[in-house]
Amino acid sequence: MTAVDSMVERFDGAVLLLPHKLRERARTLTRSDRARAEELRLRVGRPMVALLPEGELSLGGDAVTARDLELTVELATGASVHSNSQWLKNGFIPCRGGYRVGLCGSVFTSGGEVMGFGSFSSASIRVAREHRNIADALLPGLYNGDGLSSTLIIAPPGAGKTTLLRELVRRVSSPSPGRPGLRVGLCDERGELAALEGSGPQLDVGVMTDVLDGCPKAQAALMLLRTMNPQVIAMDEITSPEDISAVERARNCGVSLLATAHARDLSDLMSRPLYRDMPHIFDSFITVENLRGRRSFTLQKGGVEL
Repeated sequence: MTAVDSMVERFDGAVLLLPHKLRERARTLTRSDRARAEELRLRVGRPMVALLPEGELSLGGDAVTARDLELTVELATGASVHSNSQWLKNGFIPCRGGYRVGLCGSVFTSGGEVMGFGSFSSASIRVAREHRNIADALLPGLYNGDGLSSTLIIAPPGAGKTTLLRELVRRVSSPSPGRPGLRVGLCDERGELAALEGSGPQLDVGVMTDVLDGCPKAQAALMLLRTMNPQVIAMDEITSPEDISAVERARNCGVSLLATAHARDLSDLMSRPLYRDMPHIFDSFITVENLRGRRSFTLQKGGVEL
């Protein structure tokens, strides 16, 4: 199977989360666009669109209805909305194969806490993809002897930091000539990095990676430290003081880190109080830029751009 075949297959898997009439509309995309599409977006009262690297492309046809969104949620949850209530409180549903359905609409609350949705107004189905070898040029700069520099990937939403993180985990945990594999403990809170199922990860995260799926990142990191003796802890999207406390504890235990955070660049990240200790926790920073689908990576180590 070629790389394009694989990307088209991943898109076709996302299409199965749509009601029948919308599936047929999604399949009108050209093969090239199916290989490049990053999301399918549904908004009540408007035709469905595909998000391509250059922007949203309307797929035409009838406007999406509220019932279409309800059916999408039923398909995403396996007709068991109740068993996915905890995910719905956070506005998304992780799906088999590493896909994710993000949701908007009217929520209901109790005591100031979101309890669920009363109705849906829009949805975004994210197409999970693997891009092998995109980290090749970065890897030599991330090692210190046989160990790995603690590395933070910085990018705005949608730039591809999760994809890069998955590929780094795969490469770091897979032995290669002249470089031993490292034991990686992967905190996969939303099920997007490994797509863990009963038979194991559905996305390739390497041969020496142990995955905790569906567990809050901070808690997962501490559980992995206690039980799996990792050499590296990996997690997506550091967003809270609890996350930062967990990575600090891991670092103090002698474990290397691979993580991501939302920002335009390191300067933007450091302007936010939550992240001001990042240079004391991480040794290396990778900034991801995505210009019309062409991704570039900049590595900074010890304050020097490599």
